[in-house]
Amino acid sequence: MSDIIRLLPDAVANQIAAGEVIQRPASVVKELVENSIDAGASEIHVLVTDAGKTCIQVVDNGQGMSETDARLSFERHATSKIRQAQDLFALHTMGFRGEALASIAAVAEVDLKTRQAGEELGTRLQIAGSKVESQEVVSCAEGCNFSVKNLFFNVPARRKFLKSNSTELSNVLAEFERIALVHPNVAFYLYSNDSELFNLPATTVRQRIMGVFGKKINQQLLPVEVSTSMVTISGFVGKPESARKKGNHQYFFVNGRYMRHPYFHKAVLDAYERLIPVGEQISYFLYFEVDPAHIDVNIHPTKTEIKFENEQSIWQILAAAVKETLGRFNEVPTIDFDTEDRPEQMPSYEDKPSWATPPEVHYNSHYNPFDTSSSRQNKASSFEALYGPIPQRGVSSAESLFPDEPTSLPSSEPDNSWEMVDTAAAAPQLPFESQKEGAESTSGSGLYQFKGRYILTSVKSGLMLIDQHRAHVRVLFDRYMEQIRQGKGYSQGVLFPEIIQLPPSEAALLEALSDDFAAVGFDLSSLGGGSYAIQGVPAGIEGLQPVELVRSMVTHAMEKGSDVKEEIQEQLALTLARASAVVYGQVLSPAEMATLIDDLFATATPSFTPDGRTVLATLKEEEIEKLFNKA
Repeated sequence: MSDIIRLLPDAVANQIAAGEVIQRPASVVKELVENSIDAGASEIHVLVTDAGKTCIQVVDNGQGMSETDARLSFERHATSKIRQAQDLFALHTMGFRGEALASIAAVAEVDLKTRQAGEELGTRLQIAGSKVESQEVVSCAEGCNFSVKNLFFNVPARRKFLKSNSTELSNVLAEFERIALVHPNVAFYLYSNDSELFNLPATTVRQRIMGVFGKKINQQLLPVEVSTSMVTISGFVGKPESARKKGNHQYFFVNGRYMRHPYFHKAVLDAYERLIPVGEQISYFLYFEVDPAHIDVNIHPTKTEIKFENEQSIWQILAAAVKETLGRFNEVPTIDFDTEDRPEQMPSYEDKPSWATPPEVHYNSHYNPFDTSSSRQNKASSFEALYGPIPQRGVSSAESLFPDEPTSLPSSEPDNSWEMVDTAAAAPQLPFESQKEGAESTSGSGLYQFKGRYILTSVKSGLMLIDQHRAHVRVLFDRYMEQIRQGKGYSQGVLFPEIIQLPPSEAALLEALSDDFAAVGFDLSSLGGGSYAIQGVPAGIEGLQPVELVRSMVTHAMEKGSDVKEEIQEQLALTLARASAVVYGQVLSPAEMATLIDDLFATATPSFTPDGRTVLATLKEEEIEKLFNKA
């Protein structure tokens, strides 16, 4: 029987390895920029065309490579970072496995120009699909100039599954931001289709955060600083008032490397317990310095997951450091009895001003509440008997002007003596015969609102309960989707336009979705640099914050990460519908409830929201009878 196990050719093995390391254009940017940093570059330029699908160019002023090093750098597991296994536990560089360049060259066309300091000429190397096409001596600048073209040109299936340009560019910007944040001493420049997106000179950590996410974030940052024998933690956390549900900037860095760590994320959020609403998040930028021997960065192909030897102890140090920062900057609410305006000595009763006189109370000393001889006792007579006759008001000005017109003024006190509103007489009867979900006619029945949350109405099969917020979400979602499809959104101009500042990753996505925003009624004009003026908002969203609404819609679209235009449009419509729908606790008039139910059952799927939540439920008559027939 012949042997069946064979070694894979190097080209095939490199393509398999590329599937782990190079997943999209953003992966190429990450690997090349990290190599530039390891080479000691102080200035790095990144240029992408068509979100990196057509070309990715990374130019640095690092130490460069010799002719031999340039050729060997594209071989598998060729690296200058480690010599033996023990070196894996003393890593101070970004790359170390020697897989990046070999993986890139296996699935793209690579053109490298490099020259070492002190050398007159450099080396040019051209590789496509792991095959060296040419190698020659050229005149070039000091450092390295990588040009990666036609990514996945020889793997059509991989290229087919790349997302749209806006999505891929957003991923490129996200990787670029992570590297720029952890290396503020390096100048970074990023261009997309010859348009400058980032211009970040070398600076401090705080200034770098402002350069990436805008100057407004500076007002939200609180410094964190703690140093122990186990770990040194520095960076910034956000103020509690800056918390929001989506779109926060949360970054952990360990020894100059970005990482994801849900365990440490919980430590930060625990420090904000009872300071921010449940479900909201906070921004943070935290930098860890740990002995490399106590961490393992080689547990994930992209090196974004790191294993710590003393995770529990570091968790406690991190939580204590964040709490100490919040207390030091008085971000924890306290009751301060020692106010500056407090007088040295509290005034006594004897120090009262001469014009202050105690009030006099007049009462009837002959009143006997147990005297039953009176034939009529009510609130008015009891009051008159105890305190004397009630003084009569004079004729009001309205009565004097209109003596023949009855005057009735509404009470200034709200009537909260009821929780269910009977609308049988006022609300028009709803044509429920056309319901598709098995509901029956409600002719002759009324509408009731229970605790400002549910609308109740009787049907032939029992009692129907409708969630008013979800019902309105269902109605508004269909309305906004129709506006997007037809491009006929109704915009309402604002008197004073509001300015929204977005980081480049979100601004790139907003540009791609500009037509969809206009379709639902937003009028946005670009001011450059990621700033937009909101000059018009969709009609019917009065009382909402346009800036937060736009930011939330962009964040939801980024999290969706879908390349399908219809799905992104649905996400925008759903976000806007949730923000615009009636809230729980809002009292609806009979006409409003009737209109809401009419609109609900005019939709195609009235029983569920667009994200699958139940809108209505029916309590059958048999179930109601069982409640009263129990022994």
